[in-house]
Amino acid sequence: MLLTALRADARTAEWLRDLESERSVPREAVLPDADALPDILLDLSVPHEHINELVALRARLAADPEAMTLLARCVTRFVRDMGDIGKSWEPPAFPTTTGLLGRCFHLYVFIAALPYVRAHHRERGVPEDVSRRTLADLGRHVSVHHRRAGGPGLLFPWWIALHFHGELFQLGRLQFQRALLGRRTAEAAEAAGPAPHPGAPCLSLHITDFRGPLSPAACDRSLDLAKEFFARHYPEERHEIAVCDSWLLDPQLKRYLPADSNIVRFQDRFHPVPEDRTPDDTMPIGFVFGDPELPPGELPRRNSVERAVVDHLRAGGHWYGGRGWFTL
Repeated sequence: MLLTALRADARTAEWLRDLESERSVPREAVLPDADALPDILLDLSVPHEHINELVALRARLAADPEAMTLLARCVTRFVRDMGDIGKSWEPPAFPTTTGLLGRCFHLYVFIAALPYVRAHHRERGVPEDVSRRTLADLGRHVSVHHRRAGGPGLLFPWWIALHFHGELFQLGRLQFQRALLGRRTAEAAEAAGPAPHPGAPCLSLHITDFRGPLSPAACDRSLDLAKEFFARHYPEERHEIAVCDSWLLDPQLKRYLPADSNIVRFQDRFHPVPEDRTPDDTMPIGFVFGDPELPPGELPRRNSVERAVVDHLRAGGHWYGGRGWFTL
């Protein structure tokens, strides 16, 4: 049983105790029935090849009273502060002993929370197409899980929680997360002129895979959409600065890529934020090649980005995350 495996693991057992200490009565967790679930999964861009398996697994989940109680507790915790920045649900990864149901449990939490996030979107006047494309990132992450681990599941449920909590929206090529300005970034911006204080609202940019080229025109369109979207639907938040934390902002990329490449031109939008950096070679390997555990010596060199990542590593170099900002 799912709960038995979770209690046998020290980390998830502590998480369970905290969840069960909630005094509020859990909301009822309603899962779509077997006839309705396929259309909902398809609307969320879950790949067709996983639909039958997830519908069958839903019956297994529904037949386990303890697991359904856990589902209700998770949905209650998740939707309690819907839309509030930094208060979304951050569940731990379930141990491998929980099997397929453990790998997919968080997916059912998001499905059960759909009525609440859609109500939040309606309350904010979020257009239907923006809501649909934002929530469809769940299906993209099911594809990422399949590519890295085989079968359905979610590698990073805490990330999808941002989409389903009203904190992140897909607007064209880029995703925009409602965030709060960090101290280092605020200090860097202030050095360039008047700037918001630490903790002020900002927009954090994210670059997804499976979304086509990161062209300057596509980024310009996304930024135009974001300025209009957040001014209209979150008018109480004044977003003066955009920030980004990504290995794509590592300045070493300019050694390997031409000045007119999409990545370099994306970098050039940002003012860098000085910071102590720790090497993280797995990040570019995971994003470029699909699996962060792949050995560098076996990686292909089929295009300029692959060659940049591989040649730098084979020469003994390391890759780092980068941080930058620009005014909106």
